[in-house]
Amino acid sequence: MRRRDLLAGSAGITVAGLVPAALAPPSPATASATPRSSWVHTWTAMPQLTEPGNLPPAPFTGTDAVLADTTLRQTLHTSIGGKRLRVRFSNAFGTTDLPITSAAVAVPLDGRAGVSAVAAGTSRALTFGGQTSVVVPAGAQIVSDPVPITVAARSNLTVSAYLAAGQAGLNLTGHPGSRTTSWLVNGDQVEKPELSGAVPVDHWYLISGLEVTASDAAGVVIVGDSLTDGRGSTTNGNDRWPNQLAARLGDPRLAVLNQAAGGNRVLHDGLGPNVLARFDRDVLGVSGAAWVLIFEGVNDIGTAAATEDAQRQVITALTGAYRQIVARAHAQDLRAYGATITPFGGNTGYDDPGGLRERARVAVNGVIRGGIFDAYVDFAAAVADPASPSRLNPLYDVGDHLHLNPAGYAALAAAVPRRLF
Repeated sequence: MRRRDLLAGSAGITVAGLVPAALAPPSPATASATPRSSWVHTWTAMPQLTEPGNLPPAPFTGTDAVLADTTLRQTLHTSIGGKRLRVRFSNAFGTTDLPITSAAVAVPLDGRAGVSAVAAGTSRALTFGGQTSVVVPAGAQIVSDPVPITVAARSNLTVSAYLAAGQAGLNLTGHPGSRTTSWLVNGDQVEKPELSGAVPVDHWYLISGLEVTASDAAGVVIVGDSLTDGRGSTTNGNDRWPNQLAARLGDPRLAVLNQAAGGNRVLHDGLGPNVLARFDRDVLGVSGAAWVLIFEGVNDIGTAAATEDAQRQVITALTGAYRQIVARAHAQDLRAYGATITPFGGNTGYDDPGGLRERARVAVNGVIRGGIFDAYVDFAAAVADPASPSRLNPLYDVGDHLHLNPAGYAALAAAVPRRLF
């Protein structure tokens, strides 16, 4: 039985944090009693327009082009395994074509994240409609042909790409908050086990997804901001809370997919499009998605003026946006979960002397706990200071009173009930 069918069959559970079955979407009409293999994302990164300060360093960024005569090597951390692999390249924010000359997937040396070398004999060339090169149109994405390679769950993979001509203009699609080291080098070194003279950068560029074929598997797409993108986590450590959730659950059929970006907001564009604008691409367009978990709203509260009227408007607007998210998820047979907004007391940017933003946070969390979603996860309770609930627990605070350290992200992962999936 497919994961979605199992989910629909268990919707009658009514315990703390879960809403009655009457609010759950109906079971799909195409229920199947036999397992099947289908494409499911095992890794995602939310595409963004790379800001000038996060573009590749010289000589890889010129005055009117990027990545000319450049090999780009990046490591990505899977959540579930599979028997075949596809890679997605994104030119979502490019205003010119993206010509990829060649690309390959391999196992990184010693299986480590953020290394420039790959294990000898593991490289497999990527093709696109049988061709080794491809042109990704402006605003589009491209999916590679399937590669017959066994992918292990919660393992690291390396994707290398060579761009002979580079991309014209400076509108490069990427994901600056990779918390993973990538490598740039001139010349075509896609097939070389070790790169000679490579330059490290802690960003991802061009890659937006990895898909695998896996029997009876499905994914939960996590939509968030820097708290989900992993600010405060360990570079090359893969200890963001979605990574830790995947490790804790250890379910070979459950992909945990991170579609977050630092500075992202629900209502207005920030670093990347707002959630309502990107929902179709980043959630509904994800292969194998069966659940979506929304952990966003702090940047909407924190960037709105510290006045009663402004914060009242944010509360109302976030409530409406959450309802829209649930409706759009249900229309595509996804269950929608919400997570309460974590404390930011003491943060110099968001905490205000009158406590207006804190009152808004409490009010929005009341909405999230009140049944607007199919279920909720109480992240605020998981990481709040027991002695001062408007502030983070000092054990989890990375130091800015907004973001978490790896122990704090572990606490978030531990707060997600296994029964939701």
